[in-house]
Amino acid sequence: MDMETNKTTILDAHKIRQKILRMAHEIAEFNYDEEEVILVGIADRGYALAERLLAELQWCYPNPSRLLKLSMDKTNPVDGSYLLEGPLEALENKSVILVDDVLESGRTLIHATCFLLKVRLKKLTTVVMVDRMHPKFPITADFVGLTLSTTLQEHIHVDLTAGQEAVFLV
Repeated sequence: MDMETNKTTILDAHKIRQKILRMAHEIAEFNYDEEEVILVGIADRGYALAERLLAELQWCYPNPSRLLKLSMDKTNPVDGSYLLEGPLEALENKSVILVDDVLESGRTLIHATCFLLKVRLKKLTTVVMVDRMHPKFPITADFVGLTLSTTLQEHIHVDLTAGQEAVFLV
């Protein structure tokens, strides 16, 4: 089966921008009383989404926002290594927003959350572009671009490359 020919566009660039703008406004409303919010984007596609959210937050949220990249071994999150751009202590007593592209089982988000909870956070919320509704772990996304029920055999691919933005069902 050729994945390139058997894909369905779920969101185009215009719809993605609308979803990101809406999520940015929701984040701003939820954090209206915070002096600063820190977005932590899970590499690579979660970080790309976090970059887009940060750009929109600059327009709708009056307080400073920062972005850090979290790299992790998604295939082996228990024994794998975690690398945060910047010191983990920089998150101490801050409002942190953990961003990934797709929530399927919740494994990536829950392990990333456990890593971030090594310091005392003021609050932690999660953002995903697509929630596939296949929870295996007790974590949900607080801000979601699109909730989409899929089969376990189907895959969601989020492409936020400039000029190619789309969400595909493969």
